[in-house]
Formats: sequence, structure tokens, C-alpha cells
Amino acid sequence: MKNVPIVILDFGSQYTQLIARRMREEKVYCEIVPYNESAENIKAKNPKGLILSGGPASVYSKDAYKIDDSIYESGLPILGICYGMQLIAHHFGGEVSAANRHEYGKSSVHYEEESLIFKNTQNDSVYWMSHADRVERLPEGFISIASSDNSTHAAIANVQKKIYALQFHPEVTHSKQGAKVLRNFAKEICGCETTWNMGSFAKEQIEKIRNITKGKKVLCAVSGGVDSSVAAALLHEGIGENLVPIFVDTGLLRANEREQVENMFRVNLKIPLVTVDASEIYLSRLKGVIDPEQKRKIIGHTFIEVFEKEAKKYENIAFLAQGTLYPDVIESVSVKGPSKTIKSHHNVGGLPDRMQFTLIEPLRELFKDEVRALGLELGIPKDMIMRHPFPGPGLAIRIMGEVTKEDLKLLRQADVIMQEELKASGYYDKTWQSFCVLLNVKSVGVMGDNRTYDNTVCIRIVESMDGMTASFANLPHELLERMSTRIINEVEGINRVVYDISNKPPATIEWE
Repeated sequence: MKNVPIVILDFGSQYTQLIARRMREEKVYCEIVPYNESAENIKAKNPKGLILSGGPASVYSKDAYKIDDSIYESGLPILGICYGMQLIAHHFGGEVSAANRHEYGKSSVHYEEESLIFKNTQNDSVYWMSHADRVERLPEGFISIASSDNSTHAAIANVQKKIYALQFHPEVTHSKQGAKVLRNFAKEICGCETTWNMGSFAKEQIEKIRNITKGKKVLCAVSGGVDSSVAAALLHEGIGENLVPIFVDTGLLRANEREQVENMFRVNLKIPLVTVDASEIYLSRLKGVIDPEQKRKIIGHTFIEVFEKEAKKYENIAFLAQGTLYPDVIESVSVKGPSKTIKSHHNVGGLPDRMQFTLIEPLRELFKDEVRALGLELGIPKDMIMRHPFPGPGLAIRIMGEVTKEDLKLLRQADVIMQEELKASGYYDKTWQSFCVLLNVKSVGVMGDNRTYDNTVCIRIVESMDGMTASFANLPHELLERMSTRIINEVEGINRVVYDISNKPPATIEWE
């Protein structure tokens, strides 16, 4: 087994993958394992350091999550974050209790002692807090190295054992010096080299794909979006003609998307693409369905069924590949640790037992911007890589209520106009995601001298770094007015346009 410089033990925090991502940005390779991973398995990875993530539990609860005790005595440097800090304090005999005042959001942290963990960082900087419990009494051998208004022990250390712990979350972007703190742990305390990059990831994944597939064919689910395109390019790089990329026209695609996808693969990427028209199947099964979770499940089940049927046309098919990303995973299922489900995704959660092939998800640990960097590394044209994200369930989750051909037509027409105006303004490349939602809410309007009673479209445009959090785009009113005027004038059946000014959280980016 190859060396893994940093191993992250996941206690279920929604931020766990951000720790790995920040480490990768600092060019340090790391892997996430469940909190209850055995010491033997961790030792086999030959790590130079360990990180204990945050999590939703309390260390003093009866069913508190704990690690193998021998890990503490391994001699490896350890960094505990939030719950990880409380776990360290509790294990070594300190006292953890519920704080009188919970601490959520930005907080100024003051360094009480000089420490390698804070090397070249600014004192009294802003860090992100998210905790209800705190360390009240330090364990023997530990000192307090930082404090905040609500936490006397915002950071603690046992220098001799090389164990450090932080009450705040250095991995989130709100922690101004957070990336440096993580880099200091990896480089200054663990002695890791900062040499890992997306080129390294591509080589590792290609080698891994070859070792797993061993000359057998792989079906790749292609949607035409960035994720599946990069996954297909990566697979093609590794296994060549053993890749069978399948594009399913669900009938839920954007305007002219089928033609664009076919051209992108066959002309730009030089990858033979198999197109399956399953639009009538999807639309018939979605007839009368209103509940968004039911829509997603129908689309997911149909997706599996279509691929299962297509797979029977080929010999020696052993694997199915998908472009699943980490934000999809953590919103759907608990992957490494005990995290909470937000909503299900059509391509997350494994395959039914009856299926004859194994799932491969080479991008499962990556965020969108990392996937784009990987795509550029693989030689995919920039204009293809920088396309805004499009959900697997397609326009079905952008129509409130039942999905019909008539509503799909309205939505596509409105979306084309919005995208045209956004690109012409230069804001397309400045924003993360943009789309229209058909609300299926009718209202009275006046067009000419006539009364109308037509549909409402909502425009949703957000700014984000990774899709985990997002803010609505503060666009010029003149641009929004042009979008609204054109949609109402050019799309028969729509007489009102609204703009979504909700952030994530508390809202999600997609409406359903």
C-alpha cells in the first residue's frame, strides 16, 4: 500500500471533506477513513500524521464516537478539530461540558502561546466556530495556546506528544488563517512534503482504474455535464476502447443539449459515444408525480434500469462508472462517518444487488472546482470545463409539481434567454450556477389591453467556491430587467419573473 501522508478520521462533520480539500490545496495528499477504522489499517497506510474531524455528537453522551485507544499512543502527530479536540481532552483526563453560550459563526481567536501550529499566521484573526460543548479543564501535559471570547481553551497542545487540538474549524473559508494552520500541521509538525497536485491525482486514479478493471469493459454514465465528461476522459485515458460511454436522453435535458453532448464527445474528445433515447420512459413514469424525493427516486431507478438493459448488449461488462462528486455524496448518505442526510441524489448510494457490475466513481472525493482543474489537466477545452453545473435529474427538479412536455418547453425557452443575457453581460464566468425554475404558480397580468393568467418563472443565480455554501449573485438590476422583459415577451405562457435571493444554507442551490 502506498504512503498516505495525512489520514483524516471522520466523525460525521459536514466539513470533513473540506479538511482533505484544504490539504490538497496545500499540495499534501490525504485520505478520509471512518472514525472507527482499526489502528492496524491506519498504520498500514504509513501516515505521518492524523486529523480527527468535527462531528455532531457529544463526548460525554453514552453513544459517543471514539477511536481505537492505541492510536493515541502511536507516536504520530494528531490534530483534533472541534469534536476531535473534545475527544482528545476527554481521553487524556480533561473535562468537557456543554457551554453556557453556544458559539456559532465567526470569532476572533487570540494566541496565548507561540506554537508551530500558528507559524506565520496573524494573531487575533477570524476563525469559524460551530460548537455547543467546550473544554473546561485541560488534561495533564496540555497547555492552552489560544482563546476566544467564549472559549478559554480555543486551542490546546501537548508539544511533547505532538498532539494539537482546535475548537474552531480551520478548513472552512471563513477561517482567514485556516489554510496556513493546516499547512503548518502537515509540514512543520508532521514533516510532510508539499508536492501533490491534480496531475498526481490523475496518475493515481488512472493506475487505480487499470488495476480494478483488469482489461474488462466499463460502462460510463454520461450526462454531458462537467462531472461525467471528466470522468469519461479519465477512464478513456486509462482503459481506452474498454470504455463504453452511454449517454441517456432522459427528455429532461436543456435546449439542444443532446446535440451538444454528442458533438463534444465525438468531435472534441474523440471518444465514441452511445446515445440511448429513453425520454418517453422517463416522462411516462413521472406523470402525476409531485413530490421531489419521489421524482429523484423514479429518475434514479429508471437510470439504473436503462443502463442495466444497455449493458446486456455488450460482452465482458463488469463495471459502471459515474461522475459522482463529494457534495452529492454528503447531501445523500453517510460515507465515511455518521453524517446527516440532506436530500437524495439519483446517482448516489450504490447499486441494487441484482446488477451484475461494480460501481466506479473516480471523482467521488472531489469538489467541482477540483474536477475542473482535473479536466484541464486531461486536456478538455476550457469552454467545456467551465460550464455551470447541471443536476442529474435534469429539469425535472426545476419544475415544481408534475413534469409535462408543455412545462419542459416553457422552462427551456426561459432558460435559453436567461443564459444568453448572462453570457452577454460577462457574469456567466463570474457565477457558479444559473438556471430558471418553473413555479407552476399562475398570476394575473396585463399584456396589451388583455388580461393574462399565466405561469411564473424564478431565476436562480448563485456564487460559490465549491457548492457546499452559496450566496445569491448580486446582479445589476438592468441585467435582471432585460432577462425578465425578454422572457415575458418571448415565452408565451409566462407573465411574471422573480429572482431568488436565498443563500445556502439555509436554502439549497436547487429548489428540489
